[in-house]
Amino acid sequence: MTTFKRFKLLVLLVAALMIAVAVVGCGGKSEEKVNTKEGQNGGEIKGTVKVAGSTSVQPLTEELAEAFMKKNQDITVSVQGGGSSAGVESANKGAAQIGTSSREIKPEEKGYGLQEIIIAKDGIAVIVNSGNQVTALTKDQIKKIFAGEVTDWSEVGGKKAPITVVIREEGSGTRGAFQEMVLGTGVKFINNAIVQSSTGAIKTSVTKDINAIGFISSGSVDSAVKAVSVDGILPSEATVLDGSYKISRPFLFLTKGEPDPAARAFINYVLSAEGQKIVSEKFVKVK
Repeated sequence: MTTFKRFKLLVLLVAALMIAVAVVGCGGKSEEKVNTKEGQNGGEIKGTVKVAGSTSVQPLTEELAEAFMKKNQDITVSVQGGGSSAGVESANKGAAQIGTSSREIKPEEKGYGLQEIIIAKDGIAVIVNSGNQVTALTKDQIKKIFAGEVTDWSEVGGKKAPITVVIREEGSGTRGAFQEMVLGTGVKFINNAIVQSSTGAIKTSVTKDINAIGFISSGSVDSAVKAVSVDGILPSEATVLDGSYKISRPFLFLTKGEPDPAARAFINYVLSAEGQKIVSEKFVKVK
């Protein structure tokens, strides 16, 4: 082989090596770009997240889902009510990726092995009609009213008029928490109580009846109704957080085992600074 041919072969080998290095380099940059995108936007995660359960947690979850979906357009979050017991069962049976509860999990439900994630804390407000002159009750008076031992407003500082008791349905987390914290073990609600299936329905009943009393999430109290103080303390972020308002409970997300990537992305958003800022607008944030 002549010197010229050797030189030509060497040039070709060097050129081939430079092309190979360039190809590998381009491949590395492409991979880096994908990883950067995943870090910013949750990656290539797509799908639908079904959330079901407490009607008290439902409005907050809907608001969080709306904000989340604006930033994660490949993930759809569907939110349904049904009550806390339904939320526990939905998570346990896989009918929803995330169940919601507005009460502590019962001992018999602990055996399901559900992961419990506290997303917020809430006070249960005792509400009356805005025209009712009663503004304060003791916890014992509230217990006696809802148990039927006190039946007239004149017995607790109001005008003489029969008290209309409005409560939530069986399976409601709000009802379960209220019954546990106020009525106590073995004490039942008054037989003739009006039973409603949602927070909104409770508010409507109290708004329409000047003699009505009910209980709802403190985050749902507005000018349509009036929250009374309990043992001198009104429900607020500060009083729920420091424990001075005694009728309070957690808002829970429940999952069966490790949630799928789409559900995990939503949970992470809810617990993020941005998600907790939304929580804090009406409830007590936990992060």
